[in-house]
Amino acid sequence: MNRKLWKVFAGVCSVVAMSAVWALPACAQIAEVKEKPPMYSYVAYWNIPRAQWADMAKAGAANQKILDKAIASGTLVGYGNDENLIHSADGPTHDSWWSATSMAGVLNVLDQFYSSGTATSPVLASATKHWDGLFVSRYYNWHPGSWKDLYTHGASYKLKADAPNDAVDALSKNLIVPLMEKMLADGTIHEYEVDVEAIHTEAPGTFWVFYLAANAEGLDKVSTALRDTLKASPLNGPAFGSMTDGSEHRDYLSRTNATYK
Repeated sequence: MNRKLWKVFAGVCSVVAMSAVWALPACAQIAEVKEKPPMYSYVAYWNIPRAQWADMAKAGAANQKILDKAIASGTLVGYGNDENLIHSADGPTHDSWWSATSMAGVLNVLDQFYSSGTATSPVLASATKHWDGLFVSRYYNWHPGSWKDLYTHGASYKLKADAPNDAVDALSKNLIVPLMEKMLADGTIHEYEVDVEAIHTEAPGTFWVFYLAANAEGLDKVSTALRDTLKASPLNGPAFGSMTDGSEHRDYLSRTNATYK
């Protein structure tokens, strides 16, 4: 589930985000944002040789029966697959993911893939690298529906050791969610989420911001809205940049097929 303008977010928000959290009086702050019940997402990452990319697309279509059934039964709230557009030496070329409101939901679907044999298909066996992640989000929203060939933009950040325990909550409630909700309301994006690892395969302290743009123009609209938000916010105190390690920041951009209940 890309991350470029949000690098500006990391560098400039030192004068914005937490000032909105701690410096403004309660009466001046925006309507309260509350965390939601946890949403768990299982993501399978693959590095597939270029000659097998067409086969990877076919494999994604073959998995749809299991995923659609899980959506219909209420086991899942969303699923999709991504094709990375900005390749790196160590990054994946593809990923597949599904989301549920319980860890049991995502793991039960994983069991179905193993039982069906799709987890050992020839195209997956051709992967030169493979790894998995299990994430949880308490700040998310989406439009119900199915989309093909949209764009997922994401950004990862690593908190410094001395960052407040509620840093991700504070940033989500006071900056990320209000911005994303505005973009969701006007149709610029179809989904967003703020993720942390539910099962830590990396050092704790990393969080991710993802959104699914309705089209390529949506990426520009979010970038403009972010810049406008930064300009309009009060410049009175240390914040995002003081709590995150800029050297650990990464961006991601992928082509996405997605379904949300």
